[in-house]
Amino acid sequence: MRLAIPAIVVLLGVAAVVVGAVSGGAAEPHTARPEASAVATPPATEAVTPRPEPAQAPPPASVDTFDRAAHSLDDPASIWVVVNKLRPLNPMDHVPDDLVSVPVPHTWDPLLRQEASDAIVAMFAAADDEAGLALASNSAYRSYSAQESIYDGDDLSTARPGYSEHQTGLTMDIGAESGECSLAACFGETEEGIWLRDNAHRFGFILRYPADKTPVTGYEYEPWHFRYVGVELATEMRETGVTTLEEFFGLPAAPDYP
Repeated sequence: MRLAIPAIVVLLGVAAVVVGAVSGGAAEPHTARPEASAVATPPATEAVTPRPEPAQAPPPASVDTFDRAAHSLDDPASIWVVVNKLRPLNPMDHVPDDLVSVPVPHTWDPLLRQEASDAIVAMFAAADDEAGLALASNSAYRSYSAQESIYDGDDLSTARPGYSEHQTGLTMDIGAESGECSLAACFGETEEGIWLRDNAHRFGFILRYPADKTPVTGYEYEPWHFRYVGVELATEMRETGVTTLEEFFGLPAAPDYP
């Protein structure tokens, strides 16, 4: 059957309406979605470990520049020879070859090695010039045979022959010219004894047997017994506060004979 053209037009219009209804009818208005925020999220803050305060720099280490090997401790001709109850002279009857008479007031004519004699003369003169003190020699060099006659068996006060510092020609027993407290412990409390204690290092001498060092030296306090070791060593011992040769050179204490 044929339809008239107007009928076809009507049908097409109906179809268009149906298709529009099927497609969802009126379109919903478009709502724009906001975009993600453009502000960046800050990174998480890392934990900061506190740095310790820098430690205070330690003071520079002191360097011992003193040459302890400058002179022999064993050679009897050395001004540093160490003589004690464990260290006899070698040979035991050693005689210095440069002994001279010392031109100072004395009890017995003193002999010393030339270098020690010059130092004693300068020290006696300084005591007089600086403090008005008059010093005198009570004993200086003693030979092996002389020590044989002096040794009385008291090992705290007298050395055996061959073990005496007096035999080196570097030692003098010093007293006041007045004789006050000669060869006695009280000499250490006299003006002369105090001056020597405080000034002998300037001339190369040390007080060899201090009051508190009997366990080291083997001898009782002898404030009159001064041993020449040279200005360099005497000054070094003074500045470091080391009062015995044994301790300064790291030698064994010598309280007794073997």
